[in-house]
Amino acid sequence: MHRTIRQRGAVTAEVAVALPSLVLLLALLLGAATAGVTQLRLEEAARAGAREVARGEPAGRVQATVYRLAGGQARVELTSDGGWSTVTVSSRLAVPLLDLVGWDLSASASAHTELLGTGW
Repeated sequence: MHRTIRQRGAVTAEVAVALPSLVLLLALLLGAATAGVTQLRLEEAARAGAREVARGEPAGRVQATVYRLAGGQARVELTSDGGWSTVTVSSRLAVPLLDLVGWDLSASASAHTELLGTGW
């Protein structure tokens, strides 16, 4: 009977030691998944913004589309050079443990603008 009680105590101690590692691993996996989804959203927002720029949409409409797809916390930069326009979208990663690190993600897309004088 002593042997069974000792074994149960050993298992409890092993779980108590391993549990923080498992929680940390789960947090890292969830953080990586969140980073991947955020990056995909930023890339889609940049592509959609570049498509609108190519159609000659005004800067306000381009920014509204980017904010709708990337979220209101995103930052948008529109640049134009030599007939090409670039939409760059960036955002801070919103993961509780990684907020302390300050991990910023960004994506950009370019499009040829055939219409001159898009207003930006």
